[in-house]
Amino acid sequence: MRKYKAVIIGCGARGNDHCNAYAQIENAELAACFDLNPERRQNLAEKYKIRQYGSAEEMIDKEAPDIVHITTYPAVRLKLMLLVSKLGVPLCVTEKPLASGVSDWRILTELEGTSKTKFAVSHQFRWHKHLSRCREALENGTLGQVLFLDLSAGMNISGQGTHTLNYGMSLNRDIPVSRVFGNAAGWDRNDKGHPAPSTSEAMLTFANGVRALWTSGSVSPRTGRADAFWEHVRIAAYAEKGRVNYEEFGKWEIISATSSESGNFGGPDEWRRNNLAAQSEFHKAMFLWLEDDSKIPGTNLRQSLHEWAVVLALYQSSLERMPVEMKDFNPPDDIIEQYKRKVL
Repeated sequence: MRKYKAVIIGCGARGNDHCNAYAQIENAELAACFDLNPERRQNLAEKYKIRQYGSAEEMIDKEAPDIVHITTYPAVRLKLMLLVSKLGVPLCVTEKPLASGVSDWRILTELEGTSKTKFAVSHQFRWHKHLSRCREALENGTLGQVLFLDLSAGMNISGQGTHTLNYGMSLNRDIPVSRVFGNAAGWDRNDKGHPAPSTSEAMLTFANGVRALWTSGSVSPRTGRADAFWEHVRIAAYAEKGRVNYEEFGKWEIISATSSESGNFGGPDEWRRNNLAAQSEFHKAMFLWLEDDSKIPGTNLRQSLHEWAVVLALYQSSLERMPVEMKDFNPPDDIIEQYKRKVL
């Protein structure tokens, strides 16, 4: 069995999550880390007994990794993704959201068409066992065709909105969005790393006719603890013969005309175990993609660029008070700045 080498750029909380997952992967070795903060990278290196570097380029040059994990905030990911591509790394995983504006989205769209590096975004909860069971129930045909999706998160559209969109699209076979009609309000001053409106709501139409209500921020329904807004994550699908419901910090259920299954997230310790397992399965899916070009994960760069285009379309719809057709969508470079000038 081939053994893959991995390195980490970004030694914060998500970097730790990615590192922890390697304990459950037999055919991969975590080799090194880099962070601009010397204390953070030293702590991570000592914790996982790996090498540390003061330069991302030096680390990639010396380690020649098969995969680079970029677990930084969005604002600096573009430069790092371009570096990874330039140095010819076979596979790169980034955190979400993929982009922070229009210009980086455009550059990454060009990169997707030219780079030999395989890029994917770490929406690891696609591999969460409860969400996977919900998806399998829809895919095996017993619930019939999906008719409607209900996607919501307590954090803003940049902080958690791209999560719920990706997970929701997985329940509809990753069919692309064809139309966005939405609105947004305010500006979230509390989350400096994920700048976005305080709240947003959109009606999405997919190319196969399925509709979705997609809400982020204060307008979203409450599904976790009332005082923990990050726990309000819900993905539900209503089909011809039943429904599925997944709440990250609440219940899950699969309901058909003849049977039902249900459970809950199991509390904080169980949540951490399931999150770690999902992260490990995500990593394994990435290595499978390296081995087989046909095993494209639903978090690949092209898919994630489409999802960010949906975010940008929501801004434009909010400003123009009109639906946005995705096939013709070409946002102005300053669409987010236009929105901010309107609300601030």
